[in-house]
Amino acid sequence: MNRGGISFHNRFAFWLGTLALAMGVCAHFPMFIAAAPMGYRMVGMPMDAMMWTGMALILAGLVASIYGLVPRHAQLKKLLRHENERAISLVKADDSPLTKAHWRLLGVLIVALVVDIMKPATLGFVVPGLAAEYGITKEHASLLALTALIGTTVGSVLWGVMADVLGRRAAILISSLLFVGTAVCGSMPAFEWNLFMCFLMGVSAGGLLPIAFTLMAETVPSRHRGWLLVLLGGIGTTGGYLAASGCAAWLEPDFGWRILWFLNLPTGLLVIALNRYLPESPRFLMHRGRHQEARHVLERYGVRVVELDPGLSAFVPKQRGDTRRLLMRGSIVVVTAGLVLCGVAWGLVNFGFLLWLPSNLRAMGMSGGAADALLAKSAFLALPGALLVTWMYHKWSTYKTLVLFALIAAAALTGFSMLGRGASDANTLFTALTIVLLVSISGVIAMLIPYATEIYPVQVRGTGSGVIAGSSKAGGIAAAGLGVTGFYAVLATSAIGVAIPLAAAAIVLAIKGIETRGRSLEDIHAGAGAKPLATEQP
Repeated sequence: MNRGGISFHNRFAFWLGTLALAMGVCAHFPMFIAAAPMGYRMVGMPMDAMMWTGMALILAGLVASIYGLVPRHAQLKKLLRHENERAISLVKADDSPLTKAHWRLLGVLIVALVVDIMKPATLGFVVPGLAAEYGITKEHASLLALTALIGTTVGSVLWGVMADVLGRRAAILISSLLFVGTAVCGSMPAFEWNLFMCFLMGVSAGGLLPIAFTLMAETVPSRHRGWLLVLLGGIGTTGGYLAASGCAAWLEPDFGWRILWFLNLPTGLLVIALNRYLPESPRFLMHRGRHQEARHVLERYGVRVVELDPGLSAFVPKQRGDTRRLLMRGSIVVVTAGLVLCGVAWGLVNFGFLLWLPSNLRAMGMSGGAADALLAKSAFLALPGALLVTWMYHKWSTYKTLVLFALIAAAALTGFSMLGRGASDANTLFTALTIVLLVSISGVIAMLIPYATEIYPVQVRGTGSGVIAGSSKAGGIAAAGLGVTGFYAVLATSAIGVAIPLAAAAIVLAIKGIETRGRSLEDIHAGAGAKPLATEQP
């Protein structure tokens, strides 16, 4: 069942289910290909027998794959009974150097994040063609983005809880399986079906982000954890947007907007195929009392395992009662409130203020070309900011860097509010403010979820990071609602309106933030009032 942390309840059932899932998606291709003479327009086409068979294969494949991946309840209870196994120390793991196995894990998780970010980024390229084909307004078509954001919000929390119950690896693979199944969104003949499938797509994609950071945080040595987490977020986010725009430019002119949804099939299967480099988190295994499996995983990363004397062990085999209450204990509850507020504020800026900024600049007298050129120039000049974020997070302070960048973003928004009352010809000032805002707000999201994975104890790390990731999507939902009311149409008002919650979040985190730089996860959680895993040497 276990091969260095790579386990299946039934390997045959998992791969047979994955094959059925892929075949079910492929069963939708013939009608898509048949629509080629019509520019791949499938609106109003009835679903034929092959497509319905494909839907049945997708459902059966999901059930079989999940059955093959997840141990039965009785088996889980058996795995928890390891009274005769001696706990092991994590000191060597935290002091160990980076190995090829660590870099392989980083590569796989970067792929997972690129896939995760790519799909919502694709929405902007899909909406124009979708609106034209279904004969609806772009405002009506924007419901697709709203539905996807709701799905990612639900998915972030759902998969976070699943990661705490079933394991980090299992949650990533189940999310990828559902992601593959939702590729059939590209063949839906009605807009309402697209909304439903896009919601499911959002649910599946929303889970990859927090779980990937959680697995990375629990696996890499503590002295490398900070910069690797921020690097993972930076490369994954940038790569996702580049992949979305590149695929749209490459495929959409010849195959229409639907082909961009069908990309879920190869990208999701790629994550699943890389599962051999995706062992379970050793800290999760230790929390579950599965010391022998944790030993195998640590050995994969070149760690010399040190057993603890039973009398010195501080390991707690399992947390009894409702572990979710750990999110509401001690100083961590205030930090959670600050992070959630920060996530919501980021969503209001990213999915609201920045999206409306081009329109607002035009309304203030700039030409369309000048406004687009200003934003493109600002985005290019802001790119080196990612390196600055990584360096400060690793070398200076984790929570102070997050606070600083949140305050800088709030200050930039305040500047927009002042300029928004006039001075429409102040291009230089607008460029400077846009660069500062892009650097700071990108830095906030690059640190937000990595920081969340560090401060929560292993029992609720998936749930906690999922809640924080979901808060950023919830901010996007709120931004969509405010956009409908016309809130963002007035630059001065909207700028100060979103600056206030961002500054408030920074103040909360400045007062109650927990420093994580260079500290082991167990030391961080002990300071926050949670019971640590074993870290002592015998």
